[in-house]
Amino acid sequence: MKVPAHFSAALWTAIAAGAVFLTGCAASAPSQRFRTFFLPPSPAPASPAAAIPEPPALMTGLYANEAPSLGNSFPHIPRPTDGAFLIKRAEDRYAAGKRAIQEGRLEDARREFNRAIELLMAAPDDIPERSRVEQRLEEMADAIYRYDIGDLGAGQASDLDGEQPKYDKRPIDEILELTFPVDPTLRNKVKEQVQATQSQLPLQESDAVLSFINFFSSPRGKKILEAGLQRSGRYKAMIERVLAEEGLPRELIFLAQAESGFQPHAISNKLCVGLWQFAKFRGKEYGLDVSPGFDLRMDPELATRAAARHLHDLYAHLGDWYLAMAAYDCGPQCIDRAVQRTGYADFWTLRRLGVLPQETANYVPAILAMIIVSKNAADYGLEQLPPDPPLQFDSVEIQAPTSLALAAAAVDSPVSELRDLNPALLKAIAPSGYRLHVPKGTLDRLEEAFAIIPANMRASWRVQRLESGDTFASLARRYGATAENLSSANRDSLPDVGRFVAIPVSYPGDRAPARINGAKRGSAAGQKKVSSGASSKGSSLAQAASSRKSSAAAPKSTAQKTTAKSSPRRVPGA
Repeated sequence: MKVPAHFSAALWTAIAAGAVFLTGCAASAPSQRFRTFFLPPSPAPASPAAAIPEPPALMTGLYANEAPSLGNSFPHIPRPTDGAFLIKRAEDRYAAGKRAIQEGRLEDARREFNRAIELLMAAPDDIPERSRVEQRLEEMADAIYRYDIGDLGAGQASDLDGEQPKYDKRPIDEILELTFPVDPTLRNKVKEQVQATQSQLPLQESDAVLSFINFFSSPRGKKILEAGLQRSGRYKAMIERVLAEEGLPRELIFLAQAESGFQPHAISNKLCVGLWQFAKFRGKEYGLDVSPGFDLRMDPELATRAAARHLHDLYAHLGDWYLAMAAYDCGPQCIDRAVQRTGYADFWTLRRLGVLPQETANYVPAILAMIIVSKNAADYGLEQLPPDPPLQFDSVEIQAPTSLALAAAAVDSPVSELRDLNPALLKAIAPSGYRLHVPKGTLDRLEEAFAIIPANMRASWRVQRLESGDTFASLARRYGATAENLSSANRDSLPDVGRFVAIPVSYPGDRAPARINGAKRGSAAGQKKVSSGASSKGSSLAQAASSRKSSAAAPKSTAQKTTAKSSPRRVPGA
């Protein structure tokens, strides 16, 4: 078709205008915004020098997380100090000694213990952490001494042979029938001290009190007083708590100082025993039973409760603390007779009239003197000895006769330590119903051991924690048993390493005593419960640890103890 000329000119004009229009749109703002939001940016025009692009940089960190650098793969382990290394070697020997005791290899145990002590005592003076080494030496020597007394046979009475305990002499027995001079220069001093001293128990200054103050100011008297004050730390908190619960003056704790010097095994010439020196019949009235296997008069807490109730009863009967204290010494009937004979219900008058036994006449003044001197210790030159620390303990009622050695092995303590916590036990077997004390925090270990030992075998079987490599055959060789019996005792399966394994081999000891009778007044023996308290811990060392060059091989001898004399003299509370 032929287009007219004027249409042809118009067409070309329109095409040219469209081209111009499209070119203008490419450079306009709307087009730029479209490209910016929806298309990738155009590359910058390359310069002639950059016509050939450089190769991309080599990426070196692609596998940085795949494997650690060898230079940083192991944490830095600091080298132990010489002191720490020495302590570790000594503790290894100490642990070997305990294992030897468990297995009955007593000579090996002594050898390992001696080696442990020798390692620490050989430490040079300039070793780092010298004080830590010396502290561990004292702790280890103390523990080894307890093992030596209780398990290795160095004590006067073995904890496993079933012998009766050795009793301690009552320190005040030597002075209650004596008279001492009165220092007249003390009178005004004591009068002022009595007025200034706070005491729930009435204090009084008299010639008798002054004579005993004079005695307790002497070297011999100081020694008696200081020994008791130091031992009192073992029981003071418990005694003060019980006295407060029973509504008694806290100064009555000094009756225990006079009666026993705070020795649970103290005994009088009339066979009164314990911290509070109960006669057998009087103790029975307050729940302190006695049998061939135990004597609850020597249980510090039970005896303290019984003494507090007895003193409360005496005060309620006599109405005067001095008369109640005198009656505690010679018995309420003795005081009643003295009051009836004279018509005077006053201790000092009865004393002046000479109607009281000589020991009782001195008993009350001696205790008052102890209180005054102790509350004014600095004025009398008493050495400020630190009191023995109390041991916290847990208690549980034993459901079946149980070897004390089994309990000691379960809680990882020397038998002698359990003896200290259970002074009322007379035999190596704790009877059914007995309230056993173990070091605080160890009750779960005892229960773990009881879980694998049948109740009827706790008086004769042992326990040991399984070590790596132990088998029924190796344990049988170690304990002189048969692999068959060991397998049967453990239900044909060994526990995990570190758990208890039952050993059907008996400890040395005697037969289980009879069950404790039901609880009576003042006795917690019949109550099944777990409680806490405080008791004593032997503080003696196997040798003088402070003397680094002394011999470590020779065990420290036990203190000499005195048994009861044959001539009776008094019955407290008779």
